[in-house]
Amino acid sequence: MSMEGIKMSACKACMAAIVWIKTPAGKSIPCNETPVYYIEKPKSGKKRIVTQNGEVLSCEYTEDPAKATGVGYVPHWATCPYADRFKTGGRK
Repeated sequence: MSMEGIKMSACKACMAAIVWIKTPAGKSIPCNETPVYYIEKPKSGKKRIVTQNGEVLSCEYTEDPAKATGVGYVPHWATCPYADRFKTGGRK
């Protein structure tokens, strides 16, 4: 997996390692550093995944590579205990 277009840093709140993935629209999304397997579920997926090329998909995560649609990154806001500090509309 190429790391082109992916920048690494640390979350300013929880200090977890994160990667920044640029969307096709040019927006950068902070994601957890470790990629995960996912099963794409366009209409029923409760979770989100960011692909290496920046697409954001509805999905469910899986640990079984045989069932996986692909490998992507979990948006960091989904796991950061301080995510509410960074929501659009100002910091708390």
